[in-house]
Amino acid sequence: MRVIDAARRWKDTWERGWARGDVDAVVALYAPSATYRAVAFRKPDQGRAGVRKYLRENFDAESEVRCTFAEPIADASSAAVQWWASWIEDGEAVSMAGVTVLRFDDEGLVIDHRDYWNQDQGRIEPYDTW
Repeated sequence: MRVIDAARRWKDTWERGWARGDVDAVVALYAPSATYRAVAFRKPDQGRAGVRKYLRENFDAESEVRCTFAEPIADASSAAVQWWASWIEDGEAVSMAGVTVLRFDDEGLVIDHRDYWNQDQGRIEPYDTW
C-alpha cells in the first residue's frame, strides 16, 4: 500500500472515530507491535493493547468532540497529519491543535505514531488559514 493512501485512511478513520469515540475503528489502523507516543516525554504505549488502553482512557473522558484533520503530507516511508480538536472534559471545554507523524508497514498499518500538540482552555476554532 502507498504511504499516502495509508495516511488518508488513517486521517479519515481518526476524524470519524475520535468524534464518535470509536476505539475499535482507530485501533484497527495499528500493527500488532505498534509504538504509540502521545506525549513526547512519556514512555510510549505498546502494541494494539497499549493503543486501545490509551484511547479508551481518553475517549471515555471526552464528550462533544469536534475534530478536523488536514490532508496528509507523505514521502516513501512516513506521513504527517495536522489536526484540530475541541471537546468537553470534566465539565470544561478544551482545545488542542497538533500534528501526528506516522510510519507504516507494507500493509498500511501504523508501526510508529508520534503526536506533537498544543492545548488550551475553551473551544477555539481553527484560524482562517489553517
